[in-house]
Amino acid sequence: MAFTIFVLAIFVGFEIITKIPPTLHTPLMSGSNAISGITLVGAVLSAGEQVTTLTTILGLLAVIFATINVVGGFMVTNRMLSMFKKK
Repeated sequence: MAFTIFVLAIFVGFEIITKIPPTLHTPLMSGSNAISGITLVGAVLSAGEQVTTLTTILGLLAVIFATINVVGGFMVTNRMLSMFKKK
């Protein structure tokens, strides 16, 4: 059941993202950065609990990937906003 929901979420997410016009990418990227920030907090909490070695390693990987996502999102947003600045 969970796998079915996961696969459906992938298809729905792909369809939604491909249909977004370019003018909406910057606001949506900001919202995505906020969600990634929440993911980062959850990853830090998960890594910090240290229940088992596996959960600590997975938590550390989650922290690394969420950090890359947040930083990359801000870089893309900054670049897109600089395209609209007057020269």
